[in-house]
Amino acid sequence: MFPLKTAALFALTAVAEIVGCYLPYLWLREGRSAWLLVPAAASLALFAWLLSLHPTAAGRVYAAYGGVYVCAAILWLWAVDGIRPTVWDVVGSAVALCGMAIIMFAPRATG
Repeated sequence: MFPLKTAALFALTAVAEIVGCYLPYLWLREGRSAWLLVPAAASLALFAWLLSLHPTAAGRVYAAYGGVYVCAAILWLWAVDGIRPTVWDVVGSAVALCGMAIIMFAPRATG
């Protein structure tokens, strides 16, 4: 259950970060309301809190999270931006997820 819970937590964390960055993008690049900065700030605070929930060293969590973020960003590209990922986008995402799995789920010495 640990790997599934970790993956789900990382996925939720990635969505919080992407939303927190996408809303200011809409304000700055698309001329949308500055009020988008309020939910953006809340989303980024949620992102930071979610990262703190992992029961391992912060540096390891940040490194592994990067792999999930890459995959989530490619899915965002497709779902929100309407741009279909290339084969290379998919391959790169798969490699990043493999890196996350190695970092998070490798056997560790106790003590």
